[in-house]
Amino acid sequence: MPQTKRTVKGVLGGLLGLVGLSAVAGVLATAAVTPAIAIAGVTGSQALSIFEDLPDSLTPGTPMEPTIFYATGDNGKPFQLAKFYEQNRVPVTFDQVSPLLYDALLSSEDKSFYEHGGINLGSTASALLDYVKGTSSRGASTISQQFVKNVLIQECEQETSPSDPDYSEKLNACWTDATQASGAEGIERKLQEMRYAIQIEKDYSKNDILLGYLNVANFGGQTYGIEAASNYYFGTTAKKLTLDQAATLAGIVQNPNRFRFDKKKGSWTDSTGKVRNTEEDGYADTKLRRNYVLDRMLADGKITEKQHEDATALPITPNIKPSTQGCQAAGDQAYFCQYVKEVIENDEAFGSSDAERADTLRRGGLSVYTSLDMRVQRPGNEAIDFYAPVYLEGKSFGATGVTVEADTGRIIAMVQNTKFNETDRANKAKGETGLVYAADKAHGNSIGVPGGSTYKMFTLVEWLKQGHSVNEVLDGRTRIFKEFTVCGQPFTNSELVKNFGNNRGRVSNVMDFTRTSLNTGFLAMAQQLDLCEINKTAASMGVHLGNLAPVTGTPTDSEPYKGNYPYETTLGSKYIAPIQMAGAYATVANKGIYCTPRAIDKVIGPDGKEMTLPDSSCKQVLSPEVAATAAYALQGVMNGGTGGPANPYDGTPLIGKTGTHQNAGTAMAMSSTKAATFVYAGKMDGKDYYLNREYFNGRPLNTVRYNVSKALQRAADRLYPGSRFPEPDRNLIRRVLKDLPDVVGKSVEEATSIVEGAGFSVQVGDPVDSTVGAGLIAAQTPGAGQVPSGTTVTLSPSTGKAPEKTVPNVTGAKFNQARKALQDAGFDVSGDGCNGGATVTGQDPGAESKAQPGATVTLTCQQEDD
Repeated sequence: MPQTKRTVKGVLGGLLGLVGLSAVAGVLATAAVTPAIAIAGVTGSQALSIFEDLPDSLTPGTPMEPTIFYATGDNGKPFQLAKFYEQNRVPVTFDQVSPLLYDALLSSEDKSFYEHGGINLGSTASALLDYVKGTSSRGASTISQQFVKNVLIQECEQETSPSDPDYSEKLNACWTDATQASGAEGIERKLQEMRYAIQIEKDYSKNDILLGYLNVANFGGQTYGIEAASNYYFGTTAKKLTLDQAATLAGIVQNPNRFRFDKKKGSWTDSTGKVRNTEEDGYADTKLRRNYVLDRMLADGKITEKQHEDATALPITPNIKPSTQGCQAAGDQAYFCQYVKEVIENDEAFGSSDAERADTLRRGGLSVYTSLDMRVQRPGNEAIDFYAPVYLEGKSFGATGVTVEADTGRIIAMVQNTKFNETDRANKAKGETGLVYAADKAHGNSIGVPGGSTYKMFTLVEWLKQGHSVNEVLDGRTRIFKEFTVCGQPFTNSELVKNFGNNRGRVSNVMDFTRTSLNTGFLAMAQQLDLCEINKTAASMGVHLGNLAPVTGTPTDSEPYKGNYPYETTLGSKYIAPIQMAGAYATVANKGIYCTPRAIDKVIGPDGKEMTLPDSSCKQVLSPEVAATAAYALQGVMNGGTGGPANPYDGTPLIGKTGTHQNAGTAMAMSSTKAATFVYAGKMDGKDYYLNREYFNGRPLNTVRYNVSKALQRAADRLYPGSRFPEPDRNLIRRVLKDLPDVVGKSVEEATSIVEGAGFSVQVGDPVDSTVGAGLIAAQTPGAGQVPSGTTVTLSPSTGKAPEKTVPNVTGAKFNQARKALQDAGFDVSGDGCNGGATVTGQDPGAESKAQPGATVTLTCQQEDD
């Protein structure tokens, strides 16, 4: 059992090391090493000088440790997502190691560990002689010296970067130089070990040195430290090692790559070319070494005869539990893992150079707590597995979805239909890729996806920024929209853009255009805006192209408007990462505050302290009024509009927008006030095809976006419940008054064009009698003047006939009065036998009847008596 207190003999030995360095050197030089230095051509005084001139202080740094990514599990607690290492090591405390292991190690390597002062003079002198003669490479080192040696090897390896083209050679040299030096070089190395070991004994307790050695020692291959070795070779912990397991691992440290027993076909080849230590020979070398350790434990009284007999009779029985490193181990979460890995490898928060950041990932011992939440991720995984195939035979197909927390930017879910494979090999299986479809080139080597009409949101937002109302009415009928403004300059378009399903479009308001995603309606809106300003609005909301180019365009001499053409700016043919689009919709939902998407919540360094995270921020990029009104319009998409099939109808208010690109790509964006989701499914590259004609599990693939986004958003709504959106700005939903022109006397066609061009809709009523020429507009309702935008104007063409008039009732009137009344009404009068004073007794046509203007009304009279 390890001792916690040192004996008097041990203290004296330590004092000898601390106060008698010169004496030690003198003893070595004169009493023990004289033959050796004579052979090496070194005098005793030179040996003394060599020893005194060697550095006398070694501060063991933190050994290379794995970096571990954590995510939030279904129980709300962190779990290990993935591990990255160059040396697989799990540091443990003293009490986390079985006492059997300590006894096995000390009996076989340094039984006087708790008694000496760091060096064993007799054994060391013999080893020095062997070094000079070149007859042996045995170290005869104490545990303290072996600890020093491993620390020095570790320091050498840490100074060697994996990015160095000579990395393997330099790594091997670290081990060779520290363990196999001979002659004068070997003497100096051994003396240096001694000097450091003496100092280590002064600075650290025996238990600290013993534990430090077990945490740093190599146990074969990439397995370092006793805990990782216990996990790897036996599938257990260092605390639970049995006697034979402890003896086996204690035996490995003498020659790790010879005594390792994880290679069935053998761990080394002897001078005759024979492969040794194989499964077939029962790992004979390992067993022999283990039994040696058990023999030493028996001799030291650490175990009984019975324990020795039982343990030596056991075969070497590996229970190998490989510690898979890298994102492959993250399963369905591998693409999110890759995103986090790219952040660490590219952000200066983790190092000033590529090499330094790579070292940090695999050697830095970081605990990286990510934002991934399996309570949202798992439903997304299940949905994408059920609704989207891993691959589509003969076609390029991909599907991905991402959900971000709207008011923080935390990425809480990221799903993808393919199987993760980050290797560069060309013969990957179908449906395998290392590309992160949800990310851009910098975070997943992807180029983004064509989100189609989801990009229309930026035209809507810019429309509102310019003070327009969502109730403003525009002519959204299909035609070539010619005149646009691009960066303050006029631009003439000649491309005809159609609507989905060849819809002919209509004159309507922006609310309707948004709800139904009418292409021609948004082009009509864009004509009243500057296309460059639409893209600048998108950029302000965190959007850039998947290839990292600005979304605001990259003009060239031959294409001065590149990136700002009407089609790509208004209808969305740009390739953008889903994460950026989710962040943009989150901005609208978050009252106009944009939060940088981030995947890391916290990083704990090997010293237990929190590290500085990559830069991220939340800032106001839209006015709250614009954001609230945009949300007001976008809610219509999810309630009776094109986004209805994706609405989980769980009581959470949602905004959203659908998108389709060339029939081969589909997208769905939606957000509550707390969580935003973006899903894409469709062509990733190659030729276009009709997604709605491809099926999986009985459903057309153009519905993948609805089902996956619904699953993600429903889960997010449950854990991150959203609330009602703010009320829209009254000015931005106002009914806009416009001038209605007077079109009376115009042809129906000309009048209709004029009225619709002014932003009104038209219906043609029944013909009316009028003195206006037949077929021309005789009347319009309402009449010319200031009229609310969106009013439907009724145009009434003329029959060419004057309208009939009502015949006044003149019966009982004096003839002169009756004649005047009828003539004033536009009628002729006939009254044979009537004179001025006669009383009218009848009329034809009769009173209140209808007659054409100019018609003759015949009166009959009764003459007055004289």
